[in-house]
Amino acid sequence: MGRQIRKLNFVIDEDVYQELEKLIPSGKRSQVVNAALRRELELIRRRKAVQSILDQEARGEKIATQEIVDALAADRGNH
Repeated sequence: MGRQIRKLNFVIDEDVYQELEKLIPSGKRSQVVNAALRRELELIRRRKAVQSILDQEARGEKIATQEIVDALAADRGNH
């Protein structure tokens, strides 16, 4: 089965739009925006995971080192 795509409507700042138009050919813009969003979502997901670990530690909960290693391996395997 082919990959699914979805068309979205959202706004971006004018300066970002101008750079996108200037630097990226029209046929490649969706690809560039998808890649940038994937990277940003990955960073957000990882920050949340780290915050979750810190929150658990603050509540006195213990997390096994192997759990953390396994979670990191699984995350890296998703890319």
